Amino acid sequence: MLFFLLLVFQGDALAQIDPAHCRYPLGMEDGRIKDDDITASSQWYDTTGPQYARMNREEGDGAWCPAGPLEPTDVQFLQLDLRQLTFLTVIGTQGRHAHGAGNEFARMYRLDYSRDGVVWISWKNRLGIKVIEANENAYASVIKDLHPPIITRYLRLIPVTKVPATVCMRVELYGCLWHDGLTAYSSPEGQMMTAPGYPIAHLNDSTYDGYHKRRKLSEGLGQLTDGVIGQDDFLLTRQYHVWPGYDYVGWRNESLGPGFVEMEFVFDRPRNFTSMKVHCNNMFTRGVKIFSAVSCSFKPRLVADWEPQTVEFRTVLDDRNPSARYVTVPLNRRAAKALQCRFFFADTWMMFSEIAFQSADTVIPNLLPSLMTTSFLKVENSTPTQRMAELFTSTSSSVTTQANTDTSDDVNTSILIGCLVTIILLLVVIIFLILWCQYVCKVLEKAPRRILEEEVTVRLSSSSDTIILNTPSVPPRVSQMDPPYERVFLLDPQYQDPSMLRSKLPELSEGTRTSGCGGGYAEPDVTQCTPHQGFHSSVPHYAETDIISLQGVTGSNMYAVPAVTVDSLTRKDISVAEFPRHRLVFREKLGEGQFGEVHLCEAEGLPEFLGEGSPLPERDGKPVLVAVKQLRADATSNARNDFLKEIKIMSRLNDPNIIQLLCVCVSSDPLCMVTEYMENGDLNMFLSQREIESTLTHANNIPSVSMSDLQHMSVQISSGMRYLASLNFVHRDLATRNCLLDRRLTIKIADFGMSRNLYSSDYYRIQGRAVLPIRWMAWESILLGKFTTASDVWAFGVTLWEIFTLCKEQPYSLLSDEQVIENTGEFFRNQGRQIFLSAPPLCPPSLFELMMRCWSRDIRDRPTFDHIREALRLHTAQ
Repeated sequence: MLFFLLLVFQGDALAQIDPAHCRYPLGMEDGRIKDDDITASSQWYDTTGPQYARMNREEGDGAWCPAGPLEPTDVQFLQLDLRQLTFLTVIGTQGRHAHGAGNEFARMYRLDYSRDGVVWISWKNRLGIKVIEANENAYASVIKDLHPPIITRYLRLIPVTKVPATVCMRVELYGCLWHDGLTAYSSPEGQMMTAPGYPIAHLNDSTYDGYHKRRKLSEGLGQLTDGVIGQDDFLLTRQYHVWPGYDYVGWRNESLGPGFVEMEFVFDRPRNFTSMKVHCNNMFTRGVKIFSAVSCSFKPRLVADWEPQTVEFRTVLDDRNPSARYVTVPLNRRAAKALQCRFFFADTWMMFSEIAFQSADTVIPNLLPSLMTTSFLKVENSTPTQRMAELFTSTSSSVTTQANTDTSDDVNTSILIGCLVTIILLLVVIIFLILWCQYVCKVLEKAPRRILEEEVTVRLSSSSDTIILNTPSVPPRVSQMDPPYERVFLLDPQYQDPSMLRSKLPELSEGTRTSGCGGGYAEPDVTQCTPHQGFHSSVPHYAETDIISLQGVTGSNMYAVPAVTVDSLTRKDISVAEFPRHRLVFREKLGEGQFGEVHLCEAEGLPEFLGEGSPLPERDGKPVLVAVKQLRADATSNARNDFLKEIKIMSRLNDPNIIQLLCVCVSSDPLCMVTEYMENGDLNMFLSQREIESTLTHANNIPSVSMSDLQHMSVQISSGMRYLASLNFVHRDLATRNCLLDRRLTIKIADFGMSRNLYSSDYYRIQGRAVLPIRWMAWESILLGKFTTASDVWAFGVTLWEIFTLCKEQPYSLLSDEQVIENTGEFFRNQGRQIFLSAPPLCPPSLFELMMRCWSRDIRDRPTFDHIREALRLHTAQ
């Protein structure tokens, strides 16, 4: 019984596939695919059998060769058994070289695949072509990406020839394991959207490999499992030469009748399902929304009936942010081999681009039909102790009922009574241990807490320029914890109200704030305060009033310095020249804020205007791309003051890795500041479109970056942040979206990522007032409103994590915004339940240790930017 209960709370298997990273060799060359799993329809000699079809190997006579010259009508194949479901993305082939003695190769081949070894499917690319171009000689390896990828266990490579010829092949497969275990889904066919003024969007599942009958898809897989995430605008696609709407499968409400889309999912074996993730479009201006609710039924076996107990989930609809997003549906660890889910419409259209499942590795069958479903659903929002007690009560009552129904049999009664007594004794012992553990935890929670941070203030040239500066860090302590995702539970919609945080984190309501101390900007009289003087108890508060002013007037971030008035801002405070406004030619609107906009412009004659020492490259008289922040005519006087304050700040900055203010237009309205803009755009977009450098990227001319490039970028960002810290400036929005990149891979830190609609999903909006980059923010910035150099160090750790994931994933992508905020409470409580970002596959262990130090709960344990820069430079030099 105890073993059973431990299994119930086991961790889950990962269940998402990223085709860009799922490119690992599967074992033909290194022998992990055994000889017994490699067969063929025929072979020329024993020395050219299928076991010799290994890439870059020369055993036997150097390759697999089918018997006799191959005719154009012949179907000979090499068959591989991968032993488990695999997500196959790349295939490499060679001919027979045999150290110069052979010259046979296949110029073309086809692929057949099967998930069960019974039904075989012919692969075809996104344009419907089945034949893959292969080798031109016997020695060179040819690497081909599969678009779409294949989910399979068995694979057949079938050489194709136009004239009779002798062919031989060596192969390697690339991909990764298919942890989802999904073998087929069924759904209504996708439909076509037509609207005046827009192109026709074909929302069909064009790569589906199952049956298509009577407008229903069955027994196959397709675009919902190919790892390609649709964009915010469903008319845009990530593939070339395809039609608008290609990345989505979509349905119109009125055409289906019942108001929902019914889908069935079949898996390779019974599993305990934790959650289902559905990537949905939410372009509500076109009548598209995420589903309003979902109801899922379960089958333990394919021949069984659907169980009567369903799992139902209602989504929180969003009419403000049109971004596509994942919706996570909890499945409460229900055991099944098949699921049937009904997705209910919230508007005219519903569109999905991906569906993924998370399930436990070990299957725990339901003891009774309602034991594991009803009991867990009944206590979903209770404490762990209440859940265990409820489970024990259900188990005891079930066993008691069984004993009562069998009392007619004396022998069975004696056995059941003995079993019942044993179970009850075990339950009593376990409940006692749980209660004792909870008692100990409560005692520990009541122990005095301290926010282990100290602050001092320094003054710049102006008496109003008082800024928070951290004391130097002490030698860091490294700790790495990786608690399971289930420790953070789904939150209710009230979490959108910041004041509700006090009810979610009761510790935060114990302290009250007094004026002059404790978070936000440091006022001049802060020198009269001692640490924690502003609190009646040593706990933080949720500083929603302190962080409202985070967003600048143009939608950009503002460096954390106190306000400056127009009267105190003189021309000598601005060290840049006035640029003729008519030489700025508008090219693109990058973003906007409440009172300002950011434009991409061409500045005619700017290098000549700036003269010697200009930071701009020579353009031979051609216009230079610049970013122009412009204040709108309807801006308030406070916004105007803030804009002039930002000019004052920017004019002080002069570092190779900080974006530079080039000139201004302030002699007349609208006020403008002109800054550098790099031809490669921002680092997030640059890295997300590239792969790590390898033989595959070279062979296929795929844009790539090397590990040394990534390390060099990290050093540059740390160098720029070191400069800002030396001036006691706090950036408050460090991320790859705020790092610009030129063609030489020079990084310059900017501050207008917040204004760009492209990155709106990276920010959390508090009741329409402030937007916060919470996934990059330190816990004390969210809970106390404290933005310091130490909180910038935290954000640098997240930025470093982005770089070594090639910006393929948003930080904490499995957590909602509300769960991210709740996780900061776990950092505050410091009971070992906080969730850290996991180590990126490309990241060396020493660099991940550095990230973990940046995320230390105690700010004195975080390294300084001086230390970070030196550590990264040493790592790069190795």
